[in-house]
Amino acid sequence: MPVDAAVYPVNLLLDGRACLVVGGGAVAARKIAGLLAAGALVRVVATRVGPEVRACGVPFEERPYRRGEVTGQWLVITATDDPSTNAAVRADGDASGVWVNAADDPKSCSFTLPAVARQGPVTVAVSTAGHSPALASWLRQHVVAELGPEWATLAALLSGARERMKAEGRSTEGADWRALIDWDMLDLLRTGQDARVKERLEAWLSSSLD
Repeated sequence: MPVDAAVYPVNLLLDGRACLVVGGGAVAARKIAGLLAAGALVRVVATRVGPEVRACGVPFEERPYRRGEVTGQWLVITATDDPSTNAAVRADGDASGVWVNAADDPKSCSFTLPAVARQGPVTVAVSTAGHSPALASWLRQHVVAELGPEWATLAALLSGARERMKAEGRSTEGADWRALIDWDMLDLLRTGQDARVKERLEAWLSSSLD
């Protein structure tokens, strides 16, 4: 991937999808954990499978990567210290139309992984397009400090409002959501004033009928 190319951020739905991890160390274990959290069906290939990966409880084979075995995978992540293996996986991925990420080897990546902060259904991803993972991680820590449980509560309330509007046959796309969402809503939730937030939400839903 050219270092000056703009990235196209997406959220992948991997639940029930086959994903391959090449590598058996601590870094591979962290990648596996992220895939499992998304519901992916993970298997591992590595010349040596360490205790962290074994503890993940996923199928593994302790052997070198075999050319072409990315076929049939939805996503592949390599976490090895062997550039030639990473490059081979990337080449196979390009040939098979499978996206490949190589940990700490941007030249062997067809996609990069952002630093992620989560609070319930709210996900904030920070990326430097592979230029500086350390900077992305630093920014993520600042986001985590601000991303309290009130964000998840607000997301749930807004989701309920959207579903209610849909059930009433009303468009959610044309609604002025920005008139409803502001920092004051989050402050109210932080101080336990959920009832006031719900009252404001009800008033907004009624006014949006006009």
